[in-house]
Amino acid sequence: MTERAVLGIDVGGTGIKAALTDADGTVLGRWREATPSGDTSGVLTRDIVLGLVAAASRVAAPAAVGVVVPGVVDEEHGVCIHAVNLGWRDLAFPELLRPALEVPLAFGQDVRAGALAEAVSGAAADVTGTIAFVPVGTGLASALVIDGVPFAGGGWAGEIGQRVIQDGPHRGLRVEELASAGGIARRAGARDAKTVADAVASGDAAAIAIWNDAVDALAEALAGITVVAAPTAIVIGGGLALAGAALFEPLEHGLRERLDVVRVPQLLPARHGDEAATVGAGILARRLVTDR
Repeated sequence: MTERAVLGIDVGGTGIKAALTDADGTVLGRWREATPSGDTSGVLTRDIVLGLVAAASRVAAPAAVGVVVPGVVDEEHGVCIHAVNLGWRDLAFPELLRPALEVPLAFGQDVRAGALAEAVSGAAADVTGTIAFVPVGTGLASALVIDGVPFAGGGWAGEIGQRVIQDGPHRGLRVEELASAGGIARRAGARDAKTVADAVASGDAAAIAIWNDAVDALAEALAGITVVAAPTAIVIGGGLALAGAALFEPLEHGLRERLDVVRVPQLLPARHGDEAATVGAGILARRLVTDR
């Protein structure tokens, strides 16, 4: 039923992605545009987002639009508190969009939207209870979905990569400097984390040491999430999840070592890939016009 189509838009640091879906979740169209650089006012980004709405409307008029952005986002008050890769501070981006929209607008944060996508139609769709989503990419963040609702914490929840390590040889570093795909690549002087993973598979001692540091730091972060929120499953996304068993096997072992009597959650690879936030934005939009 195209009359119940919704449009999900993910505003990223380098690209803006949009997907139009019908009531059954069938994708009716996808669009991508470059994110304008230096757009601290959000006006140029607004124009691109509205252009994507117009392009989608030529396929099927959306009943609602969902827009998600990165960084620290206060969904309740419709404010992007701080998005480093967009140069935004205290920007009420929805208020730039609403005057030009004739349909309801949902606004959210990209990682929480990705978590919602994985909980509703992704890796954790058949899992009951609290779901944690941890995308391990250029940076490291997390999000919880509790009873089908992403937990925002006033916008500040989920910044696990920003914790500063207090002890050991890496004292003073932030967790994401060790455990993110970007951090792994930088420490190894490699193009990307996959190059490091390949070196690990070939037995390179320096790469193995860097990989083990990353797994240890990530296991520590996941153990912290587990003892506080008791998720049934943790979905690992981002580029590092593509490492498969090379990541998941030592990570599960490290998690079990740290949890002892605490229930160990399932570790699942994400299903939606780099479309997770776009899918989640569409779900947020659909919830404005249906009960799903």
